[in-house]
Amino acid sequence: MVLEYIKFFWWLLLIIIHLLGIIAALDVIMKGRTAQGSIAWAVALLFIPYFAIPLYLMFGSRKFSGYVNARRTGDLEIHHIAEKLEQELAPYKVNFLERETKYKVLEQLAKMPFTSGNTAELLIDGTDTFKAVFEGIEKARDYILVQFYTVHDDELWKKLKDRLIAKVKEGIRIYFLYDEIGCRLLPDEYVKELSEQGINIVHFKTNRRWNTRLQLNFRNHRKIVIVDGKEAYVGGLNVSRRYLSLDARFGFWRDTHVKIKGPAVLCVQIPFIADWYWATSKVPELNWQPLPAEGNENVLVIPSGPADDLETCGMFFVHCINTARKYLWISSPYFVPDQQILAALQLAALRGVDVRILIPEKTDNILVNYSSYSFLEDVMQAGIKVYSYQKGFLHQKVILVDDGFAAVGTANLDNRSFRINFEIMICFTSREFTTQTHEMLKNDLQDSKLITMEDINRKPFWFKIAARISRLMAPLQ
Repeated sequence: MVLEYIKFFWWLLLIIIHLLGIIAALDVIMKGRTAQGSIAWAVALLFIPYFAIPLYLMFGSRKFSGYVNARRTGDLEIHHIAEKLEQELAPYKVNFLERETKYKVLEQLAKMPFTSGNTAELLIDGTDTFKAVFEGIEKARDYILVQFYTVHDDELWKKLKDRLIAKVKEGIRIYFLYDEIGCRLLPDEYVKELSEQGINIVHFKTNRRWNTRLQLNFRNHRKIVIVDGKEAYVGGLNVSRRYLSLDARFGFWRDTHVKIKGPAVLCVQIPFIADWYWATSKVPELNWQPLPAEGNENVLVIPSGPADDLETCGMFFVHCINTARKYLWISSPYFVPDQQILAALQLAALRGVDVRILIPEKTDNILVNYSSYSFLEDVMQAGIKVYSYQKGFLHQKVILVDDGFAAVGTANLDNRSFRINFEIMICFTSREFTTQTHEMLKNDLQDSKLITMEDINRKPFWFKIAARISRLMAPLQ
């Protein structure tokens, strides 16, 4: 009799698991944003629900509903700030010519205008970037906003920590937001120490509510430092010795940040306070009065994330690719395009655009590396040139379009940045800045190797199989 009850229990459990798999598969079909991702999840949930259901609970959601609801709750205050800021920015709004409607599309995505009266400075690699960031922190007179995806317990973190503690002792308000997944190795006592010193420090809290407790898929990938609403530092660098090229595993670390001054800095504050509100249910009092800098750079700030109504990041890349007429150069550590990005790149090359993709030779993510190689044959057949960076590990996220557009930020050319991560890109339209970006990327190309079909064909059979299998999982990466 006992044996019969055990059998009945196990059959009942199997039926329940498969029913849950069917329900989850229907949820994927109704809510999935891409056919590839929906099919991959649905097949797994239907045929191997024992493994797929836990993974789906942790990684399957493509819409950060908790953040959306929290933002709606705080929208009255945040929306009021954004509306007032847009009015304050009116004197600095760039009036583009009718033929420059491509920029107006980007403004619609950003929900903020291009502003004039800014200065912009490329910060190439870690030494220059953190030298500039530390100098900016020293100049703070009111507040400092800090946001990083990864913080490691090493000498660079100690330098940053010491400077922040010194500034808070001067009476400077500091708000520090970090991603709990990216900073999972940061000791709790370090966070406690900063809090006890008077620094407002919290993690992004992807899973702060019971119904999102298992959601580990969403990451806040933004890297931002803002000083008094007057200077902002945004780009690819996190806080770790590896970003100073001091990690033996990676060696030389190639990355790019950008420093901006002027009205556009206030536009960088908008996504920060939205993120801060999600983490704390509070909106800090900040400076919202635009102050023009001694420059004439046109700047647009485009934040993106899984709480957006539209797929802002993916649409940004598609639009940039579609507007290219002479050349399109993209540098990204991860190259896992979805179908619309892949088609846009191929079409750009077919219409005669000089399309170049710069990726690292070394990798910090073996699965993504395999996936990247599976796409190379597709893009190279259309005439796209793909280069692998040889000097070290390439981590910068930069796009250059013709002679009049460049963007630097945190978004990679992969599904995670398109749909899952919270990202930010800073766009520029001046000939001076785009020329500097062109020269920077040209130097990077000189430190790179052009990948040929022969290189791909020489890969061992097991590598090609691994690449194809990884490509099947690309929507889930």
